[in-house]
Amino acid sequence: MSEKKHNEVSNIEIKRHSLAHLLAAAVLEIYPNAKLAIGPAIDNGFYYDIDFGEQKINDADLKALEKKMAHFAKQNLEFKGGEEKIDVALSTAETDNNPYKTELIAELKNQGAKSVSYYTVGKFTDLCRGPHVANTKEIKTGSFKLYKLAGAYWRGDEKNKMLTRIYGLAFDTKEELDEYLKMISEAEKRDHRKLGKELDLFCFSDLVGPGLPLYTPKGMVIIEELKKHIEAVCRRYGFEKVMTPHLAKIDLYELSGHAKKFSEELFHVSSDKGHDFVIKPVQCPHHTQIYASRPRSYRDLPIRYMESEKQYRAEKTGEVGGLSRVYAITVEDGHTFCRIDQVKEEIKNLINIIRGFYSALGLWDKHWVSLSVRDYAHPEKYIGDVADWDLCEKMLTEISDEMGLGAKRQEGEAALYGPKLDFMFRDSLGKEIQIPTVQIDFATPKRFDLTYTDKDGSAKNPVMVHRAILGSYERFLALLIEHFAGAFPLWLAPVQIKIVSVAETHLPACIKLAEEFKNAGLRVEIDDANETVGNKIRKAVAEKIPYMLVIGDKEAAAPTLSVRDRGAQEAREISKDDFIAEALDKIKNKKI
Repeated sequence: MSEKKHNEVSNIEIKRHSLAHLLAAAVLEIYPNAKLAIGPAIDNGFYYDIDFGEQKINDADLKALEKKMAHFAKQNLEFKGGEEKIDVALSTAETDNNPYKTELIAELKNQGAKSVSYYTVGKFTDLCRGPHVANTKEIKTGSFKLYKLAGAYWRGDEKNKMLTRIYGLAFDTKEELDEYLKMISEAEKRDHRKLGKELDLFCFSDLVGPGLPLYTPKGMVIIEELKKHIEAVCRRYGFEKVMTPHLAKIDLYELSGHAKKFSEELFHVSSDKGHDFVIKPVQCPHHTQIYASRPRSYRDLPIRYMESEKQYRAEKTGEVGGLSRVYAITVEDGHTFCRIDQVKEEIKNLINIIRGFYSALGLWDKHWVSLSVRDYAHPEKYIGDVADWDLCEKMLTEISDEMGLGAKRQEGEAALYGPKLDFMFRDSLGKEIQIPTVQIDFATPKRFDLTYTDKDGSAKNPVMVHRAILGSYERFLALLIEHFAGAFPLWLAPVQIKIVSVAETHLPACIKLAEEFKNAGLRVEIDDANETVGNKIRKAVAEKIPYMLVIGDKEAAAPTLSVRDRGAQEAREISKDDFIAEALDKIKNKKI
């Protein structure tokens, strides 16, 4: 079902919605006992949720359904809209024994609807507001494909029945679809779950539990390098490290408003000694208490805290997967307490940090900025004064204009306590992912009665600026793995140099060289396995090591090094000192 009117919907979205109906028609042709739920258009295609009952369907069955859809499309069938009185529609759904359509129609009736709209194509009629193509001839041959099956709880509620979701891809032309399929194929090769295992970066354990990643030594190298880099950058802007506990009384989050906002996502911890705590879902309330621990003057501001630490959210079990959605989130977090006249400069500095950080990784040109403001129709969703919200939104709009961000206003996307600038990037599949954010907060300092003594001796509330540069390390690591396809730049590579010994007699030379590299601050491994040199080289290539050196009789006796760069077919000759200097320069300057 669609809520949008025809003039608000793009042509491709209309085609995708129409294809969802053709999919439903094909399902009922082949599986007449199936019960249809909902089938909307989505980015790059469409889906339909279906209850197949006792029938089993697998990926191999998608070809028959796709063939049936293509058959319908070639018949030049018209989509015809119509209306039915609500009670008649409800009676029909009940007679058809379709609990999903019955629930939807009953809900509309409770909302006061007197009638519902339907669309018919061929012999198939479905509850729908439209719009649709006028005729199936508008859908070009080869422009769509049934892509995959997935499980989906009815209406996204894990308490409801699990339905079968059939995903389809759809574009205006076959050429666009083929191009997208190529991108999907490349993305599958880059999948962080696949590469993370192959490169030995992280793992999961059934005994530990899903959504709780375990990082290997190699994975920790990347996380520690990221942490050192972002902390060094932020220190230059006056941030200082703090550390807060993983537990707190519920009172802390009730005062901040997070207990209500995250009521269904909180982990509660108790003991037989009477302890009753909540595991930390966010860090900002903790930081307020460090600020509140001593008197503050206007001269002290801004005060900037940063912390990279675990937070915990009780996500729905069906939504947890890989590093993209986990229970234990390692968040790179920071908060500034400042005067109102310092807010704009503080935010501009943070934006400059974000721009520099993502430019160095080659990601800055793949972003857009969201000016995330409140949902004006539902003020009860937020805390704080309306006047403060107005001022915050005005400041962020001015900053976007002054810095040329071109931020797009997104209503209803604000944080609990204030508006924000969210920086949106695209992953290897072209899917948008939000990572860095800068947020203005007048409400929290007032809630916690945070004050500073102003020039005139009066007590005033500071403004709190929340920021995350790389967000959660989990999500950011997933993005990096897929962005670089596991071929990390030298400064992030867990192993920077692989030395391959041709035979056991060459090990002393390998060990001596490795020690020199380690003393210079480079990460190096020796492959001394009892295997052929060819196998060792293939392993190093598969591990995407930036530099490889093969040491045999010739190389052990040579005054220069024979270095094979990642991706190169042939080795190059370079002096040891020059090679070390080259590597250290790449690391220091974070070269990609």
